[in-house]
Amino acid sequence: MNKLAVSTDKAPAAIGPYSQGMTFGDLVFTSGQIPYTPDGKISEDISEQTRQSLENVKAILEAAGSSMDKVIKCTVFITDMNQFAAINEVYAQYFSAPFPARSCVQVAYLPKGVNIEIEAIAYK
Repeated sequence: MNKLAVSTDKAPAAIGPYSQGMTFGDLVFTSGQIPYTPDGKISEDISEQTRQSLENVKAILEAAGSSMDKVIKCTVFITDMNQFAAINEVYAQYFSAPFPARSCVQVAYLPKGVNIEIEAIAYK
């Protein structure tokens, strides 16, 4: 099996030495997606930040031939666990049962000072 980089202009370009996503066999791995639009804009609202992070994940998955309904695992990094309810409300709009496995971790700081970062593993 070969690993292949995934790239799309429908999500922000990588801001470092990494790929937006990678495929390996039938699996797709996204890099953590912060809530930047492809043209570099960001909302201050945590619900909108969550939505944009998930839209970025969705765009990368679709570029790899997958979709949100094929996600098997998500990791969510947030800077304030008190925002979890608002994050979860938006997150629930992107997935249906059976829901992907998920970890949610509070961290001290995220790239560019955003409040959320989401990564996913899916199958094709």
